[in-house]
Amino acid sequence: MNSIDLRSANWMDVKSVRYDVVVLPWGAFEPHNYHLPYLTDCYLSHRIALDSALLAYEKSGVLCAVLPPVYFGSQNPGQWNLPLCIHTNSETQKAILCDVVDSLHGQGFKKLVIVNGHGGNTFKGHVRDLAKKYPDFTVIVVDWWSIVPIGGYFEEKPDDHAGEQETSVLLHYRPDLVKMEQAGDGKVTPLPMESINQKVGWLPRHWQLVSEDTGIGNPKKSTAEKGERYAEAVVEKIAGLLVELKEL
Repeated sequence: MNSIDLRSANWMDVKSVRYDVVVLPWGAFEPHNYHLPYLTDCYLSHRIALDSALLAYEKSGVLCAVLPPVYFGSQNPGQWNLPLCIHTNSETQKAILCDVVDSLHGQGFKKLVIVNGHGGNTFKGHVRDLAKKYPDFTVIVVDWWSIVPIGGYFEEKPDDHAGEQETSVLLHYRPDLVKMEQAGDGKVTPLPMESINQKVGWLPRHWQLVSEDTGIGNPKKSTAEKGERYAEAVVEKIAGLLVELKEL
């Protein structure tokens, strides 16, 4: 028995296996330029979680249960008012995460890895609170897009949302969902505060003021080959984390 995708598992699959780590993909439901689906962050976080779990099993026999993705993320102004873009408040995300951990802890599980696919999701405060409540339960958060520098893989900058990176990785995993002929250029309009553009401070960007097509980064040079090479590097890193976590 190797790592399991809980979207299709049944009780017979689960009852006889003791899993080392539970993996929770977490995405968002939002526009991704004109060419990528609303569920892009969920598709990517889930497939990367599955591949990482499988590689960890092949490398070191780590048994991972990969949960279905959480579909809803935290959105910026100018995104949450776009049609059918669903925003979840920080309190909602914390409640979901706490319910997941409470359920798993009561069942005897002790290790959870969140594979996050959406930049607006922030879990650090929630995880700190959970560490106080459940000192014997470990939660680790991985932002999959940030753990391998993109410089050696992709050409376009900036590349923040529905650009070359995300488009290439989805072309690798789900080319049937990518409509490159519809892609906008992801042109970015700088904010009127240069200190914010230079990251001296932070505030949520008003999405419709910085991007006409909701993309940030030009996807036109995206290829499935680039996406496969990058995804393999990311999966290698996360699989190594899963192996270490089993041994912790």
